[in-house]
Amino acid sequence: MRRLVVLAAAAALALAGCSDGQVERSDNANQAGYIAGDGTIGVYEPAERKAAPEFGGELLDGGDFQLADQLGDVVVLNVWGSWCPPCRKEAPDLQSAYEALEPEGVQFVGVNVRDTNGKRAPQQFEDEFGITYPSIYDPKADALLAFRDTIPPAAIPSTLVIDRQGRIAARILGPLGETTLTDIVREIAAEAPATGAAAEGTAETS
Repeated sequence: MRRLVVLAAAAALALAGCSDGQVERSDNANQAGYIAGDGTIGVYEPAERKAAPEFGGELLDGGDFQLADQLGDVVVLNVWGSWCPPCRKEAPDLQSAYEALEPEGVQFVGVNVRDTNGKRAPQQFEDEFGITYPSIYDPKADALLAFRDTIPPAAIPSTLVIDRQGRIAARILGPLGETTLTDIVREIAAEAPATGAAAEGTAETS
C-alpha cells in the first residue's frame, strides 16, 4: 500500500509564496497545471511503482541530461523556479542532501521551470545557493510533459525519486528539509535490486 505523509501545517503555509498569482497568470497559461504543493509525501512500494518515462533536456550549463543514462542509480528530480520563495528556502537542504547521498549512488537533477526570460536568473540562483548538481532548463515545462501519464510533479517546488530500476518511488509536493529527503532516498537506495524476470521491463528503455 502506498504510504502518505502529510507535512506540518507550518510547512504547508510556506508554500503560499508560489501561489501568489504566478500559476494562473495568462502569460503562463501553458503551465497553468502547476500549483503550489500541499505538503504531501507519497512513497510507493516496489510492486506499485510505475516506470519513469523517457525524460531529458538541455542543461543550464549547455550540456544534456537523459534519465535513461542513470539506470542503476537513484535519481532525485527536483522542479524549481528562481522566482519561487519555497524553492529558495529548500535549495540549501537539497545541496546538502546531494553532497551526503552522491557517494551512495544517488544522482540529483533540477528542472528549472517558468524562468522565461533566459538562463541568467536561474544561473544566479544556483550561484547564490552553491548548487553543484545539474539542472535542465525547461522554461515552458515541455520536458516535464513526459510525466503526464505516470506520476507528474504537479507543483512548484516538487520532487520525484526514481529508483535504481528506473521506477518512480516517491513524490513530494512542496518543499522539504534535508533530513526528510535523505531518509526517504536512503531507504529507496538500500533496496535489494530486482533479479530475473522481475528486473525486466522496469524502465521504458529496457
